[in-house]
Amino acid sequence: MPRVKICGTTSVHDAVQAAQAGADALGFIFAPVSKRLVSASVAREAGLSVGPAVARVGVFLDQGLDEVLRLSEAARVSAVQLHGPLSEGFVRAVTAFYPVLRVLRPADLVTEGKLWQDVPGVTLMLDAPQPGGGVPLDWESLRATFPPARGWPEGWGRGTSPRRSGCCGLPGWTP
Repeated sequence: MPRVKICGTTSVHDAVQAAQAGADALGFIFAPVSKRLVSASVAREAGLSVGPAVARVGVFLDQGLDEVLRLSEAARVSAVQLHGPLSEGFVRAVTAFYPVLRVLRPADLVTEGKLWQDVPGVTLMLDAPQPGGGVPLDWESLRATFPPARGWPEGWGRGTSPRRSGCCGLPGWTP
């Protein structure tokens, strides 16, 4: 069954509304370059306001391991979403503490996707080349990887489609 993550949550009010609308998870962006940047204390308060049934995901882009772990602990997230070029050791270090959503660009899917395919605690996600840049993922260019006979990848949320979604989870993805 598809699960829905509402990313860019910046307040308790938004968190409660998302949870009441049926969100399975909330995304709290800790990437300093984001216009939806949230502090660990606001993320923690917002996450606690919706209860344990709603997952809390810390979203990071090109940040150091210490910062990722420190902010994740302070915000009390239940999973970490990692964007950007990262070493295998970095991602594995995070999986020692949190489940990881490893975000890949389409250009990196075939090479790096195989690396994470069978690693416990790592779920692949696909995103547009510039995360949060407002440019949707070019699903047409992925038809060779996901031919129509196989259907679209698992993980679609309510109301999303290849035309409307910027990213999607790829549980059990095989190239």
